[in-house]
Amino acid sequence: MMAAIEAGRRGRRVRVVDHADRPGEKIRISGGGRCNFTNLGCGPANFLGENPRFATSALRRYTQHDFVKRIDGAGIAWHEKTQNGRSLGQLFCDDSAKQIVRMLTDDMAAAGVVLSLKTGVTRIERSGEGFTVILSDGSQVTAASLVVATGGKSIPKMGATGWAYEVARQFDIRVTETRPALVPLTFEAGLLETLTPLAGVAVDASVASAPEGAKARKASFNEAMLFTHRGLSGPAILQISSYWREGEAVVASMAPGRDVFEELKAAKASNGKQAVHTALGHIVPRRLAESLCQREAASGNLADLSDKVLRRLDQAVNAWAVKPVGTEGYRTAEVTLGGVDTAALDQQTMQAKAIPGLYFIGEAVDVTGWLGGYNFQWAWSSGWAAGQVC
Repeated sequence: MMAAIEAGRRGRRVRVVDHADRPGEKIRISGGGRCNFTNLGCGPANFLGENPRFATSALRRYTQHDFVKRIDGAGIAWHEKTQNGRSLGQLFCDDSAKQIVRMLTDDMAAAGVVLSLKTGVTRIERSGEGFTVILSDGSQVTAASLVVATGGKSIPKMGATGWAYEVARQFDIRVTETRPALVPLTFEAGLLETLTPLAGVAVDASVASAPEGAKARKASFNEAMLFTHRGLSGPAILQISSYWREGEAVVASMAPGRDVFEELKAAKASNGKQAVHTALGHIVPRRLAESLCQREAASGNLADLSDKVLRRLDQAVNAWAVKPVGTEGYRTAEVTLGGVDTAALDQQTMQAKAIPGLYFIGEAVDVTGWLGGYNFQWAWSSGWAAGQVC
């Protein structure tokens, strides 16, 4: 839609083909229905891929502030999310994400763009210097430019597929390894059994990846972490999932910035008759405190526990290393990591270097943002960039 608006405003004849019943469904469901449409801190450092710097040109030429101006111009009220009084840079609609969909469809209509819903693409053929597209209703469309903006594999129940990758391969364009990203992590049955009683417990945590011999993927995020019936979720876990790989551990600090050993030692000095799980429950949620004490065989009163035991509890709280066995997959993943190889694309225009007139934008490309509005901004920016020339 973004690319179509820009191309239409340049006087191009534009048709958007969408196999869905309604346009912008991922916009509609995002952010709890309020759409985290961008992030004030958005920049190249917030993206992953074989060459995350590829995104720099589009992000700098059409910024988060440019999109906010568009939102303001449409009269859409918005707010910035905060946490414990700290600004997060994440912008949401005050009302409904449908306002953004409406803004985009109205802009398309004003630019003369034709929107064809419930229409799929059966085949694409190179036709001279342009393309012939055979649609699911049997009709054919010829075009000088073809923009592939069909996203990745995440949330298949909404119709997401790897179709963009098939198109790339048809034209001999490499596709990097794809995998679910911004997705909950899962545990093996034995570990899960011990942690199931914690399902529903949330903590503010600092979660870090622990790759072996892969420094480029080291990362850490300070956000909420949630224990689930399958493993771990919450913003901190979704963020780290983009960096995690099978066989690796993640390390969680569940009381970041606090010296658990010193706090327990002080509690022991002031009230040695206090049960250890009660004292720990003043630092982390009670159910978590009880689970950690059980796991570390720390029971009884503080007065009866050695410094060695208290240090074990400190490690259990702030250096918990755990190995997930997998993720919940594309079913719940917010985005797809990997995609159309950026080495094959021009970063200024998003055009395939070897196939003039063919463009790939948005999530279909090997550019993946952090959680918090970054992937939407990449969609707006890459769509805008293609729309200037396609």
